[in-house]
Amino acid sequence: MEENESIEQLKKELAVEQYRNLQLATRLAEAQALAEDRKQQIDRIKNSTPWKLSKPMRVCFHWASRQKTRLHNLGGPRGIARKLKSKSIEKKARTQHGTASFPDAEEAARQSAVKFSKDIRISILVPLYNTPKDFLKDTIDAVLRQTYRNWELCLADGSDDAHAYVGEYCREQAAAEPRILYKKLEKNEGISGNTNACLAMATGEYIGLYDHDDILHPSALFYYMEAICSEDADYIYCDETTFHGKSVDNMITLHFKPDFSPDNLRANNYICHFSVFKRSLLDGTELFRTQFDGSQDHDMILRLTARAQHIVHIPKILYYWRSHKGSVAADISAKEYAIEAAKGAVADHLRSLGYDNFRIESTRAFETIFRIHYPLLAGAKVSILIPNCEQKAVLKRCIDSILEKSTYTDFEILVIENNSRSPEIFAYYDELKNHPKIRVLTYEGEFNYSAVNNFAAKQAEGEYLLLLNNDTEVITLNWLEELLMYAERADVGAVGAKLYYPDRTIQHAGIVLGLGAHRTAGHGHYKVNYENLGYMGRLCYAQDVSAVTGACLMVKKSLYEELGGLDESFRVALNDVDFCLRLREKGYLNIWTPFCELYHYESASRGSDLKGTGAARYEEECGRFREKWKEILEKGDPYYNVNFSLDRSDYSLKIAEGGK
Repeated sequence: MEENESIEQLKKELAVEQYRNLQLATRLAEAQALAEDRKQQIDRIKNSTPWKLSKPMRVCFHWASRQKTRLHNLGGPRGIARKLKSKSIEKKARTQHGTASFPDAEEAARQSAVKFSKDIRISILVPLYNTPKDFLKDTIDAVLRQTYRNWELCLADGSDDAHAYVGEYCREQAAAEPRILYKKLEKNEGISGNTNACLAMATGEYIGLYDHDDILHPSALFYYMEAICSEDADYIYCDETTFHGKSVDNMITLHFKPDFSPDNLRANNYICHFSVFKRSLLDGTELFRTQFDGSQDHDMILRLTARAQHIVHIPKILYYWRSHKGSVAADISAKEYAIEAAKGAVADHLRSLGYDNFRIESTRAFETIFRIHYPLLAGAKVSILIPNCEQKAVLKRCIDSILEKSTYTDFEILVIENNSRSPEIFAYYDELKNHPKIRVLTYEGEFNYSAVNNFAAKQAEGEYLLLLNNDTEVITLNWLEELLMYAERADVGAVGAKLYYPDRTIQHAGIVLGLGAHRTAGHGHYKVNYENLGYMGRLCYAQDVSAVTGACLMVKKSLYEELGGLDESFRVALNDVDFCLRLREKGYLNIWTPFCELYHYESASRGSDLKGTGAARYEEECGRFREKWKEILEKGDPYYNVNFSLDRSDYSLKIAEGGK
């Protein structure tokens, strides 16, 4: 019995610790990258002539600075201001997302009085096992405080004799509140078995999964009912936070999630809590399957979301995941057990969708965040379209990297010449024409990125098109395979790559709608160091995004033709985003993968969009884009939580921007 208790506790503790370790690893990578950058700056300064000549002056200043030690230690006036601002931001974040966000008596009464269009009972399942009494009290009290009243709480207790107080307390609560159902199990069946026992007690049309030591926001069920009634939701989840101690204000990690993203979910159980779903989704299947103990929730979420018709994400923190003493203690055997269970759950899900011969491996973010290798179909030819004007060295670097590094060989390169004049570039074109994989096409007329690519696409021989800027350079040897494995899927539209500036900071990691000063679209994780794990590890796994950049974009030629190619009214800017949004309108997913990497020297050939006449054209195209996609922009990017700032690309919370 003690061994079972230990294993069950370790499973729970491992999950919480994984959540925390991911954030710690992210912060460490950021700190290391920043330290290396600072070191390089210091070395450059120390080796400069002005630094050497200014040594006598620095000695004098050093003496003066010692007289201001206290102010210096505080970071000067700006340092003091930063510290005060940091405290203010922390307080605001807690106010917005902690207990202060709970409804006051008046708002709670209003919510309780709402008459919904559907009369739905939500059965909340809580598997119990040696639950600490104060945790148990908090867990049950949080349900009793729900402003939506048509619920039942199903408690199945596998606690041992040494923890008899669990049953005693639950019986007291059940006697006082008829909506609480309690059952003492003959033996502990683990998380899966105990939860399934809860399900057997449930009578509700919807089922909610709730851990025995966590806390629900008082309005959680109210917001879920709104989604059920207004959006016919059959699977609902929310944002969540981990906390420690006795108060949910002691937050460790705030997890703001995207709307339903199947590729994210296969790589990482980002949904986690608080899952509520229509009971009918379970017809013919189990809730938790014991063969996936350790990752039974990931298995369940994959299966049920694949069946669901209306999956709704509520972008509010409504679930508080408790981290308590002992969560750092997890032996390696339990860790390996959970990893294998998670891989098994994902593998079973992929097989159910008809995939075979795939591989699943852990990523550098964490062992249970996965990289999936999908099998490639035979005989798929890729046509790489590269517009070019002048810039022999730039184009040569790009083409040489393709020819030298690509492990996938079934491709052709179409260079589209547009308005070059120098003998040098035409001499280089003559060289390229001798290569069996390269053709040089000529597009006459003023530069129009959309028209140039549409012109070339009509002459492409491949079943797949890869739009590629001439100012890119391949890094990843199997870059074409990494793009193609997704582009071949029937549910996928465009696929994009991870692009770096020459200093190895990120130029592209997926496009976010509404991001930036123009409120059109911008790059998430922009200028972040290449070693950074990203928000909640998002730089480490393939995921669904609204759009990817046309600097490196793969798509089926048939889809490209079906949509009429790029919209030629967007001559330079936003044509790629517009194209991706039209793919989404057709029901396709757009995917960004970090496992296809290139350098992007950005606008080396054409120059910046933000200078001279380019600035006016850019403003015009931005305005037209905002008008065309007004409704989508107003709703917000489904893959970028509304709680994030649109003024920053680093996943900062809006609260950090003064609540904008």
